[in-house]
Amino acid sequence: MNRFVEVGDAAVFEKTVGESDVYLFAGITGDLAPNHVNEAFMKTSQFGRRVAHGVLLVGFMSTASTLLVARALERGCGGTPVSLGYDRIRFLQPVFIGDTVKVAYRIVEVDPARQRSRSAITVTNQDGAVVAVAEHVLKWLARAEGPG
Repeated sequence: MNRFVEVGDAAVFEKTVGESDVYLFAGITGDLAPNHVNEAFMKTSQFGRRVAHGVLLVGFMSTASTLLVARALERGCGGTPVSLGYDRIRFLQPVFIGDTVKVAYRIVEVDPARQRSRSAITVTNQDGAVVAVAEHVLKWLARAEGPG
């Protein structure tokens, strides 16, 4: 694992959050909270408009992880990476429909003995404001030897 993923390896995912993203996510998860789907309700809030689901941002974090993993696999990584989870997730500022978010995913630790890597994730909006942060742990499983 260590020669295919190294401290400092990074990936970036950038996307404008559309109304369809919010409604499709709400429909898939069943999270129809008025914060996300009721403009009139949110006009009376401090934000003044609807906000994207925080967990939608975690999905974007997963996308950035997938981009990094794809590069490792292209370089010949012999393992099968699986997510062990996201830690210390914080949503620091709201993300509104129409905001463009940039997810910066960077390996900060590699533990060959445990076959794990830990990454720092920072999500910023189009103004450069940090809107979310997290850590991600990947386990790099050995591939099973099969016939063939």
